[in-house]
Amino acid sequence: MKSGILKFVFAVFLFPAIAWAQLVKKDDTTTRNYFNEDGKMRIAIAKQVQMPSSGGKLAADGPHIMADGGILDMLRDMGATVRVSNAELSAREKTEYGAWRKMGYANGRLADNVMQNEADGFFTIGFLATCPSSLGMLGGLQQSLTSTDTSSVSILWLDAHADYNTPETTRSGSMGGMPLAIANGLALHQIRRDSKVEPPLPNSHIVTAGLRDVDPLEQHLLDKARIQNITVEDIRGLSQNVYDQMDALSEVSDKIYVHIDLDILDASEVPFHNYPTENGPTSYELAALFKEIFQKYPKAAAIGFASIPEKDPGQVTLKAVNRMVVGAIEGIKIREGKM
Repeated sequence: MKSGILKFVFAVFLFPAIAWAQLVKKDDTTTRNYFNEDGKMRIAIAKQVQMPSSGGKLAADGPHIMADGGILDMLRDMGATVRVSNAELSAREKTEYGAWRKMGYANGRLADNVMQNEADGFFTIGFLATCPSSLGMLGGLQQSLTSTDTSSVSILWLDAHADYNTPETTRSGSMGGMPLAIANGLALHQIRRDSKVEPPLPNSHIVTAGLRDVDPLEQHLLDKARIQNITVEDIRGLSQNVYDQMDALSEVSDKIYVHIDLDILDASEVPFHNYPTENGPTSYELAALFKEIFQKYPKAAAIGFASIPEKDPGQVTLKAVNRMVVGAIEGIKIREGKM
């Protein structure tokens, strides 16, 4: 009788400890793979078409253009099972005042889709109307963690511009120049929370790449936060700095989101972008970078592409997107020994 009582008491006191241990156990991305038993890779295309304001020369239906531009067939030819989702506002959200608030809601919907992809074992490729949609990608990865430490998500931000302005430093007043600062918790907290990024990313969880057109006050914020950068030369040569920065992100986080604003490309590949910038890397160089990153870093968990221009003669930019996507997927397949 005493033995039974002791076992019951032991179980009562031990169960909370076991439950808590399970609760705080981090998502082990080093053992995750995105493949079926038959070797087919599972890929999810996540589209988000919402814009925070006028898109200028950017295509409002850019995500559909990227998704319908041949990449589905290319991925299937690589032996992948592909599914597609759209981040749709609810009827109530569509009546909400303010384009910025609607942006946050749409990002929340995108976050739900990304979180479901992770739960189902699908690798997410985001096709996004604008860079603020990156918040939804981050939010989905954050919320997919089994850890209570949801700050354990990092971002590699590839862009000719840092997008690290706040309403106090911006020259244009465009939210498109603020998403990285929002993710970092510097401004527009409600939009960040609507996007399901909570808590904000710590400074050490952010690395930029390819910057070459940064506002003075924006640069001051970057310097103050000690945000690290991978240069265009680093990208072209796959220098040691690429590996140092990826090692640093891997050390502090469980999942890494790789975000690409297409204006990181040299202006020759995005001639009709809002802000084409010379002396950028080519899509071939970026494809090689992504192949290396996704091959060597298991915590690289999603990739997203934003801001395809409205005009794209000869589909130069669209072909560049497809080339970069293929590079990332080739890296994952090598990582998992599926090539």
